[in-house]
Parts: sequence; C-alpha cells; structure tokens
Amino acid sequence: MVELKTEESISEMRAAGRVVARALAAVREAARVGVSLLELDGTARAVLAGAGAGSPFLGYRPQFAPVPFPGVICASVNDAIVHGVPDGYRLRDGDLVSIDCGAELGGWVGDAAVSFTVGRPRPADVRLIGTAEAALAAGIAAARPGNRIGDIAHAIGTVCRSAGYGIMEDFGGHGVGRTMHEDPGVPNEGRPGRGMQLRPGMVLAIEPMLIAGGSDDYRCDGDGWTLRTLDGSRAAHAEHTVAITADGPRILTAP
Repeated sequence: MVELKTEESISEMRAAGRVVARALAAVREAARVGVSLLELDGTARAVLAGAGAGSPFLGYRPQFAPVPFPGVICASVNDAIVHGVPDGYRLRDGDLVSIDCGAELGGWVGDAAVSFTVGRPRPADVRLIGTAEAALAAGIAAARPGNRIGDIAHAIGTVCRSAGYGIMEDFGGHGVGRTMHEDPGVPNEGRPGRGMQLRPGMVLAIEPMLIAGGSDDYRCDGDGWTLRTLDGSRAAHAEHTVAITADGPRILTAP
C-alpha cells in the first residue's frame, strides 16, 4: 500500500533528509587515504547523534540477511555495488567509494547515497560516477504527477545503457516514509508509460546502481550483505529521497 504524505509530513521528511545530507558531506570530507570504513561509520554516527536522529540502517535485517546490519552507513568500495559493511578496510589512493546513509527523525526517514573517489581519480571512475549522477537526475526529472513508475525506470535505464554500463535488475529504488522501505518499488530499467501512476504526496528513493563492465551480474560476499560485480569491474551508486508534488519533484535529501 502506498501512503500519500501531506505537505506537513513532507516538511518533516525534509528535516530528516537534511541530516542525511550533512552525514554524507561529513563522511565524504573524512574519506582520505588511510582512513578506515569503520571510522567513516563513526563520522556518520556522530552527525546523526548530534541531530538527535536515529539510523534506519543499524540493526536492519531483511529476510535475505544472515545478521542485522552493523553500521549506520553502507560503505561500498571499488567492485562493491551496494550494502557494503563498514569494517577495518583502510582507503587507498584511487579507491572508488559509494556511501549510502539514512536518518530517522520525528518518525520519518530520509535515505540517500553518493559516490566519489579518494586521492587521484581514474578517468573511468569519474565518467562512471558522472553517469550515475546523470541517471539519478533523469529519474528525478521524470518523477512528476501523471507520469508512471516506468517513466522513472526508463529515464534511468536509458542513461545507464547508453553509456555502456550494467544495471542490477532486481535491486532499485523504493517508497520512503515512516520506514526505510515502502511501496512502490522503483526499478532502474523499464518501459515508459507502465506501472503505478505517480501522484502528489508519493515519496520515493530513486537510486541508480551502475556496473562499469557492462554486465548485470553480481555476487554476494560471505558477510551476507555486500553485493559485488561478478566481473570485478567498479560500480557507482547515487540516490536521493524525492517527494512528488503538484509543482514537480522535490529533493528532500539535498544539502
């Protein structure tokens, strides 16, 4: 069931979204050569605590997971696409890092992700990240009343496929509200004009996940969480929580 949010609820979600934006900015600033993923998780925890916010990630355990998630961020490095568990790995020059973070404030959730490089960037990584951001922007632009879920999916998929990148077929965006994952699902590839019609009050997490090698295949690490490219190529992830309003899409997790 899809819950349509009121203007007041969307404003409260925006407050949660601002906390997410601050946490992501702090983590990105802290992400330097030699810093561990656990230290980045600690940076995000400090931002959440300072805002009086909780984490919808910490302790989250869907059916597929063998253990609850141990961090407040997903930290996915190089060939890790999403759901990377923050551990003692220390960042190296040239790493491509994707950070996903959520915040719960006043009973509402915000969810966003960003990808960036550490140290000297590889041109191929810069292109991959730029395409992920362009795909996210295209998906957001399609998130308008009267359009359909398929229009968002088609916009994202067109940008990704045109650049020669792979897409995880069975992972994508989702509704957001009082919990992190709500209806409807938002695929990263689809046919325009298909699926649920978009209405004012819907709030969606739109999140392209790109695989540089062009394959859609991935595997899961032994931790039961981290999803990696099967071909070993690098990956990028970009995400915003977006409210659909009569005036068009409103990004709730922007800085």
